[in-house]
Amino acid sequence: MNKNEDIIELLKTYSQEHIIKLLEKLDDEKKAELLEQLNNIDLHQIMELYENTTKEIEIKENKIEAIKYLDKEKLTKNELEKLNELGENIIVSGKYAVVTMAGGQGTRLGHTGPKGTFKLDVYGKGKYLFEILAENLKEANKKYNTTIPWYIMTSRENNNETQEFLEKNKYFGYDKNNVKLFKQGELPLVDKQGKMLIGKDFKIKEASDGNGGLFSSLRKSGMLADMKERGIKWVFIGAVDNAILKMADVTLLGVAINSNVQIASKSVVKANPHEKVGVFCKMNGRPKVIEYTELPEEMAEEIDSNGELKFGESHIMCNLFTIDAIEKISKEPLIYHSAIKKNSYINEEAKEVIPTEPNSYKFEAFIFDSFELFDDIAILRGKREDDFAPVKNKEGVDSPKTAKELYEKYWTGNRGK
Repeated sequence: MNKNEDIIELLKTYSQEHIIKLLEKLDDEKKAELLEQLNNIDLHQIMELYENTTKEIEIKENKIEAIKYLDKEKLTKNELEKLNELGENIIVSGKYAVVTMAGGQGTRLGHTGPKGTFKLDVYGKGKYLFEILAENLKEANKKYNTTIPWYIMTSRENNNETQEFLEKNKYFGYDKNNVKLFKQGELPLVDKQGKMLIGKDFKIKEASDGNGGLFSSLRKSGMLADMKERGIKWVFIGAVDNAILKMADVTLLGVAINSNVQIASKSVVKANPHEKVGVFCKMNGRPKVIEYTELPEEMAEEIDSNGELKFGESHIMCNLFTIDAIEKISKEPLIYHSAIKKNSYINEEAKEVIPTEPNSYKFEAFIFDSFELFDDIAILRGKREDDFAPVKNKEGVDSPKTAKELYEKYWTGNRGK
């Protein structure tokens, strides 16, 4: 049996006969493209994910406890210097790399193009999000007399545009030999009957597999091997849309080393008990980020002996991993979450169907699901005004307006801090 016959048999096994019918109608070129795509899809995995959407979620009795953290504001001068020195030694010796997650489009901001190409209206002339990050890294390079390798995760949708944008802007003065782009993984969309959707290009319709897919994408793209070749020991992972993200935070790095852990994260305290953010906790003895929807109300409001929220440390996508931790996670399947979405598709008659109701499942893993693979995590509590200025919504909270104010205030008042 040849490879194509194997694929046809698998499609029959997993009740994907609609794709067999489509293959019969396609010309040789389109047929070869679709078969090549199918050859790279793990049908067993997709059907397992689909079957999980139909199962009743078992509510296990989870033991949720508060998690330890270190408050940067409460460190003595000596403690801070000691931690900073530990972190600086790693960066100076070239054992540190940075990954930026930049696979999204700026649609929610009313911006056409990759989110990193959005221009934030700061100081009158404006700066692109990629430009802000490049400046941040260049400053660290100057301070620590090094060049930090910068890995940027794009998506199939925005990879070429991102590449062109960075080249056109000469990587904002960053050494392009130390900038590497790689693509986020994707998974097929399936309808409510478990049939994979076909797109207008007569291929299986896919969507990004969530930021938790980053680890396997680093491995599959060869970026993990590149890091190991460069002697990298610690990797910072952050998002493209935080305008005051500290990508080379020596204190966070020092805390991780001093705590002898493989993963570390920066937190900011919740604005109020019901702020819609994921918070750090220990669940069944393991580190975890629990979504605000899953945290019982009485727990969200619980106060500790210092008069602070017991579950008040919010996850701001400011994470640090050892290279060994990334390798470990890249080989372990993370939990996938399903979301039901509206997606157009091509039916068996090769006609486009545009649904009026959500009709298909998208599967994604989240970066913080990887924390549970470890016994412990080091958490450094920062300050919102120093660490977190996200650009997510067109208006209101976490919008360009709020990010501009935080960015300008930070660089005016805290320069060099």
